[in-house]
Amino acid sequence: MTNCTFCRIIAGDAAADVVNETEHTVAFLDHVPLFAGHTLVVPRRHIVTLDEVDADLLASIMGVVQRLVAAMPAALGCQGTFVANNNIVSQSVPHLHVHVVPRTKGDGLRGFFWPRSKYAPGERETTVSRLRDALASQ
Repeated sequence: MTNCTFCRIIAGDAAADVVNETEHTVAFLDHVPLFAGHTLVVPRRHIVTLDEVDADLLASIMGVVQRLVAAMPAALGCQGTFVANNNIVSQSVPHLHVHVVPRTKGDGLRGFFWPRSKYAPGERETTVSRLRDALASQ
């Protein structure tokens, strides 16, 4: 689907900091993260909402999410993670995606009104490298 930002990333027609690729999924850094390392996991096939996903593909998506959850504390020094999916409402790109956000006690994230930030110079490259290395060592 050429007008979908995530489909363009998957096809290699749009830039993204990819941290993991499988046969069925691509995981890349959110371009305006809640915290450094905020990663989106998307299916390669264009699907808009969670209820459209068959069980096998959902298992593939959540398997990558699970690996990221396990990798982030060692890779990024966080204490845990937040995992979320929006369906239609607050879904800024109409392509299924699961957010995996590194969390640390006292990080200031409260409720559902979260300030976004930008990566400091060099932070994006360091973050993607750390996540790739942590996933490769699992």
